Amino acid sequence: MADEMVRRAQTFVNAAYAGKLGIDRVPETGVTGWTTMFALTRALQYELGITALSDTFGPTTLNTLQTKYPRLNSGTVPSENFCRIIQSGLYCKGYDGGEIDGKYNERVQASMTRLKQDMGVDFAFPGSDLTPKVFKGLLNMDAYITVNGGSDAIRAVQRWLNGEFVNRRDFNVIPCDGHHSRDVAKSMLYAVQFTIGMADGVANGVFGPGTQAGLRDHTLDVGSSGTWVQLFSGGMVLNQRPVSFVSTFTSGLSSAVSQFQSFAKLPVTGRGDFSTWASLLVSYGDQARKGEACDGVTRITPARATALKAEGIKYIGRYLTNASTTSLPEKAIQSGELQTIADNGLRCFPIYQTFGRGAEDFGYPLGRAAAQAAINAALDHGFKPGTRIFFAVDFDALDQDVTNSVLPHFKGIQDAIADDGGRFAIGVYGPRNVCTRVSEAGHATASFVSDMSSGFSGNFGYPLPENWAYDQIVTRTVGSGAGAIEIDNNIASGRDTGQGSFNAPRPSKPDGRLADDVIESMQIDVGKFMQSLGYPLDGGTRSYQHWKCFQSAVVDHDALITQLSNRYNMRKALIQTSCYWEMRHIEPLDEAAWATVIAAYATTGEYIRDTSTGIGKQRAVTLVGAWNHCLMAGYTDGRRILDVNNDDDKYSIWKEAYDSEEFALTSVAMIHNWDIDGKPGGDDSSPALRRPSLDYTDTEIYEVLRRYQGPRVEPALSEAKKRLGLYYVMEKYNSISRNM
Repeated sequence: MADEMVRRAQTFVNAAYAGKLGIDRVPETGVTGWTTMFALTRALQYELGITALSDTFGPTTLNTLQTKYPRLNSGTVPSENFCRIIQSGLYCKGYDGGEIDGKYNERVQASMTRLKQDMGVDFAFPGSDLTPKVFKGLLNMDAYITVNGGSDAIRAVQRWLNGEFVNRRDFNVIPCDGHHSRDVAKSMLYAVQFTIGMADGVANGVFGPGTQAGLRDHTLDVGSSGTWVQLFSGGMVLNQRPVSFVSTFTSGLSSAVSQFQSFAKLPVTGRGDFSTWASLLVSYGDQARKGEACDGVTRITPARATALKAEGIKYIGRYLTNASTTSLPEKAIQSGELQTIADNGLRCFPIYQTFGRGAEDFGYPLGRAAAQAAINAALDHGFKPGTRIFFAVDFDALDQDVTNSVLPHFKGIQDAIADDGGRFAIGVYGPRNVCTRVSEAGHATASFVSDMSSGFSGNFGYPLPENWAYDQIVTRTVGSGAGAIEIDNNIASGRDTGQGSFNAPRPSKPDGRLADDVIESMQIDVGKFMQSLGYPLDGGTRSYQHWKCFQSAVVDHDALITQLSNRYNMRKALIQTSCYWEMRHIEPLDEAAWATVIAAYATTGEYIRDTSTGIGKQRAVTLVGAWNHCLMAGYTDGRRILDVNNDDDKYSIWKEAYDSEEFALTSVAMIHNWDIDGKPGGDDSSPALRRPSLDYTDTEIYEVLRRYQGPRVEPALSEAKKRLGLYYVMEKYNSISRNM
């Protein structure tokens, strides 16, 4: 909601500073935001005589302020504009700043006193003077009252931390909004280090050896009291345990600690011991713990299985697929590996991850595609119905990323799993915030928490999810000789136990004809996936409805597609996907262009425009290049080499693709072959892939589809991810058919 005094603050900063040393104008909206706070920060730096201005209220600004004006009040504010910056900051924070008239009057003084009380620093900085660290807190977007459903208990901890430690050099005022956060978690580590006795400059907010040693010397029990208990009970509050923020370790606190220890699978002592301290302060906790689970990117051999059992491991996480042919060659489950796991009395939980390194790899249609790919792979490996598949979110997802990308992605996963009949359960692998939000949205039933990535914003300051199944805490090597294996060690809660027996793996064999009883379901699934991308079943503004594209690209020419698949050792889904996708994109303007080309050639004998044509939307230059390459490589025969510069040659092959769906489909395979070989002689040469193979990885499939789409720039890069999703749906039903 717009505020008139905030608007006046924005007007002031524009009038006084816009254009000076690169200070930009801010929108005069009356709404507080970072843009306004950055402008006020730069204005302050300008008044302090700093010439290298920055949006950040960093050490230079703080130290200069401390040197020149350690206490600002009605007698020390150096200028009216300097005071107006203070008044503007107060209004942006929701406090009374007077008339923004450059006077540090009684109204400003009363607000400054209240601000410091809200921060919890009123005893450290008594009175109404403005001190440098309070000024720093004034010019940011932190709140000092509970907002958005914040917890009063957490706010009490935040205010205590500020009041107790604000005079230490590297401790800045933290928000007092009732919400745990990265800054609050960092401040807790500083507070622990200060209480241990670390000097300024030694304390660094890192959970290192010195901090760990200090905590080992401060085990708490019933009757303990003082700052250490306040820190410990504060840690319990911040981790959303049902306790009060206290300075005495009571029997009630001990009982709550026992419950937390049981929840986190720590030794249940009821005491504030090192392992419990560690779990409260950092996501990975005590890394000396030995978990009953692990995950890794290395094949489980009999020798390694023996080593893992000796280490106390019961559950092993392994990847269903590997996106690469060169990196981590044993990342995906290897042939015979699951049987080795079962023979040694171990159990396996499957993990699905392809790209997943940024928000752009997540969304509803990509979630549907990921689910379908995971189902295909799980069945191929022999996982039985009821297995929970953990879908990975392996990047530092900010909260807005979770809202805008990750949650829709898991809704897509959930819908696709449901459409498949619910054969598999859904788990989520990722930082704490991701796991919690996905699970609370009802999209996953258990969490595999990447707590080892302690620097992730989604881990720092978030509690362990209630439904955690595996807690990844450290990488270590176990075993020796042939049994040596590097693993990520995971604590297991027992909420998921993987699978201990498996169906026989589905053999990798050539595609056959589609089974009659899968075609209807395949058409429905393909339609749903395309709808998730915004393509209506009725075609919308495009030329062809879904059913027609599916009929032409999949059903009518199934025998031909099967023949091409077998001849070139490429999955039918590659041909089906490229043809269906292109046909769905034909528009009336395309058809009008085709008519123009045909009429012009009939009249003049000239090929006037190289427009893509036919159900595969293929240009003449592409058709000539692909067919010439395949003829010279010996992939096909019975045709002559064409001249790409000859109008008659170009028109003849273009018209053949226009007239014949069979020729257009065959040309899809030729173009794929050309692209796989690096498109030699084409206008978009790329490194050659290995020749078509039935075990192509996700990366190879993506690259084939991308090359058909266009050069390695947008929109081909992102559009190819959508094509990859369609491929997974097509492949599901081809896989069912060839394994019936």
